[in-house]
Amino acid sequence: MTPDRFFSLLLALQSRQTTTTADLAAQVGVSVRTVLRDLRWLQEAGFPLLVRRGRTGGVTLLPGGRLDAARLTPDERDHLALHGLDDQQREQLGAAGQTRRAHQKVRSVLRPSVVDGLPLSAVVTTDNRPWFLRDAESEDLPSAALVSDLRRGVRLRVRYRRSEENAPTWRVVDPYGLLAKAGRWYLVADCAGRPRLHALERLSEWEALRVPRRLRPEATLNSVAAQLTASWESPDGPDTVRIHAELDADQLDRARRILGRRLTVQDAVDSRRVRITLSGRNVDDVRMLLQFGDRVTVTGPPAARERVRQLAAELLRTHA
Repeated sequence: MTPDRFFSLLLALQSRQTTTTADLAAQVGVSVRTVLRDLRWLQEAGFPLLVRRGRTGGVTLLPGGRLDAARLTPDERDHLALHGLDDQQREQLGAAGQTRRAHQKVRSVLRPSVVDGLPLSAVVTTDNRPWFLRDAESEDLPSAALVSDLRRGVRLRVRYRRSEENAPTWRVVDPYGLLAKAGRWYLVADCAGRPRLHALERLSEWEALRVPRRLRPEATLNSVAAQLTASWESPDGPDTVRIHAELDADQLDRARRILGRRLTVQDAVDSRRVRITLSGRNVDDVRMLLQFGDRVTVTGPPAARERVRQLAAELLRTHA
């Protein structure tokens, strides 16, 4: 929720006794689903909202829920606009205390505080839906020093290991900020002019440069993060690799749960097997099919079949 949408939503709620989510969505300029998420966030922040479903329902801001916006500092508006993080993630960002103070002011108990640099909501975004429809856990945590450097709005020199590389290398990036996605943290940044997701678990070192970051026109943290996560889950670009296979029909439901939108079901081979296609970023994504063991047979392209043979040989050596 941006600061503008936060206050537009409050103004819409304060201007009438009861309204509907459809009217709020039209007035604020977002979808009904977004309004429902924003209303839940307002309730969690302490606003006395009554949300009733059904044809006779509506949304009502109860007495005591009005906010004097003039009493809020820019930093407090920033923390009120930062939504989607749980308490642990706020602790990881070093933002839990400031967020609590912002919420206290919403409840009319506050001491203002000011933090220099970019607002925290400008360098942190969230998308806690699981990757490919499944959950994930990780021990990677953003440090307060990294968050501080991001808020300075400068370029970073990072030592990072890509998934297909054996050792990390140094590269210069223009950072948008951090993305919390399905229990993992990612640095969202342009590298050589192209947007990239950098998993913090593979970022071993960084240093802030004395050069302002150079972001592409009209690009924001939220828009770039949404673009990157969509391309990961549904790759459909010039670099997309499509891996073809035959899968036992009784494994199809499991494959849909695991592979999500990367999976395309083609047709039936016979009563026992179906043809599928896995969309990946490179041939090494054939690893996703290994968990189906002998219930799947990779049929193409030849590079994917060769990669399966290499992986099988490595497994055999390891477990001989």
